[in-house]
Amino acid sequence: MKAVSYRAPGGIEVLEYTDMPDPVPGAVDVVVRVEACALNRLDAIQRHGWYQLPGFTYPHIAGMDVAGTVVAIGGGVTDVAVGQRVVVDPSLAGVTDGSKYTGRGDLYGDLGVIGANVDGGYAELCLAPASHVYPVPDDMPIEHAATFPTCFLTAAHGLFGVGKLTAGETVLIHAAGSGVSVAAIQLAKHAGATVLATAGTDAKCQHALAIGADFTLNNRTGDIAGWARQLTDGAGVRMVFDHVGTALFGASMFALGVRGRLVNCGNSSGDTATIPSLGHMYHHGISVLGSDPYRPEEFGPVWQTFCEQRFQAVIDSEFPLADAGVAQEKLLANDAFGKILLRP
Repeated sequence: MKAVSYRAPGGIEVLEYTDMPDPVPGAVDVVVRVEACALNRLDAIQRHGWYQLPGFTYPHIAGMDVAGTVVAIGGGVTDVAVGQRVVVDPSLAGVTDGSKYTGRGDLYGDLGVIGANVDGGYAELCLAPASHVYPVPDDMPIEHAATFPTCFLTAAHGLFGVGKLTAGETVLIHAAGSGVSVAAIQLAKHAGATVLATAGTDAKCQHALAIGADFTLNNRTGDIAGWARQLTDGAGVRMVFDHVGTALFGASMFALGVRGRLVNCGNSSGDTATIPSLGHMYHHGISVLGSDPYRPEEFGPVWQTFCEQRFQAVIDSEFPLADAGVAQEKLLANDAFGKILLRP
C-alpha cells in the first residue's frame, strides 16, 4: 500500500510518501480501505516531536479519523462484512482478545490510539478491531463520516460526560473554527444550551453563527469576560469548554458565573496556565475539570446521534495523500474552519 510515514521528528520534509506492507488482520480485526482521513493537530505536533503519546514509536503513520470500506476481515469476525462502509473508533480501549491491538486499553496509561501511537489513516489501508468500526449510512458521504471520531467524541465527553451540560444552560466555547469546537457548538445547541463562541477572526465568527452558535466574539480584539457577562445579565456562563489553554484561561475563569465549570480538553496555545485569582475561584465555587479520554461505550450513542441529526460535517479543504505535508502546514497556520481531509 501507499502511505505517508516518518522515521524521525522534524518539519514536513520528514514525511515520506512510500510503499509500506499491507496490514494483516488478527482474528477479530478488519482492514479498511481508507477513503477519507481527517487531520488533527496532534498529527503535526507528534511529527515535530513537540509531544508524543506514551507508546509512540517510529516509523509512524498518522491519521486518527478514518472512514472507508472494509476489504478484509479476520477469521473470528462475524458482524462486519467485506464491502461494508465504516467509520473507525480510534481509541483502543475495550479491545477484545484476538485483536492485534489487545492490551492497549489503559485509559490513564499506555492507551493505544489508531493514528497516534499505532499506524493510522495516512495510508491506503488501515487496521482496526472489528469491535471498533461502525456502519456508515448509505446516504452519508464517506468524507462526512471522517469528520466525526476524534472531534465529536472529545466534544461530547467533555460537554456531557465531564461537564454535565444540561438544557437551558449557557456554555462558552473557544476556537470556534477548530474541528472539536465545530462539534461542540452543534452538540451543545442540540442539547438545548445557549452557545457563546469565540474565534480568532471575524470570518470564523460568522461561520460559527451559521452552524448554530447564538453569539460570537473575536477573541483577539474583544473582552471575553465582559461580553459573556453582558449577554448573561451579569451572571456569567455556566460552563466554558476550552482546548486553547494558556491564551484564554484567565478570561475563561472570569467569564464563569457562580459554581461554573471550566472544562479543559487541550492546550493548543501552551501547556501552562495561571489562575488569575484564587479568591475569585473559591469565592464563586468555580470548578476546573480536565476532560479525560472517552470510554468505548460512548462512541456508538454519539455516532447514532450524529447519523440521526445529520450535524453539519464542516470540511474546509481536501488534499491527496501525497500532499499530507501541505495539509499539515495549513492546519498549523490556523487557516481553516472545520476539518482538513486527506483522500487516499
